[in-house]
Amino acid sequence: MSTTTGTAGVVVCAHCGHKNRVPAAAAGTPKCGHCHEPLPWIVDAGDHDFAEVAERATMPVLVDLWATWCGPCRQVSPALAQLAKERAGKVKLVKVDVDQAPRLSQRFDVKAVPTLMVLRDGEVVARQPGAAPVHVLREWLDQALARPNPTREGELR
Repeated sequence: MSTTTGTAGVVVCAHCGHKNRVPAAAAGTPKCGHCHEPLPWIVDAGDHDFAEVAERATMPVLVDLWATWCGPCRQVSPALAQLAKERAGKVKLVKVDVDQAPRLSQRFDVKAVPTLMVLRDGEVVARQPGAAPVHVLREWLDQALARPNPTREGELR
């Protein structure tokens, strides 16, 4: 994975326990530097870096539009982290605090938090308002990941 921008976070590999730096934005998929297994990619973004962190991502992005004062947001956050770990190498979780990112809140017409979205190639392919149990979110995410790419639907294969 080649780094392009963003602040690195430290992720401990679930397979070997090795600590890895994972940037907020990069080309490719984060993998453990020791055992080469995929790592969960969980990052924060805001008005100024959302395009680089989420819209230009080379993998599908699960966006969590949340607020610090929101009880359901705090309840769903561990479920989203679990899904990011389960889908390591297949999805990137990007958390956006709507109070710190008013332009994104307006752009995505956020009327309630949490609001969850799945982006592929910068396009919204699924949207889920409100919190839900992890098994419901897992099914929703898997269905969204299985949908054809909206920007490539008409292409011949």
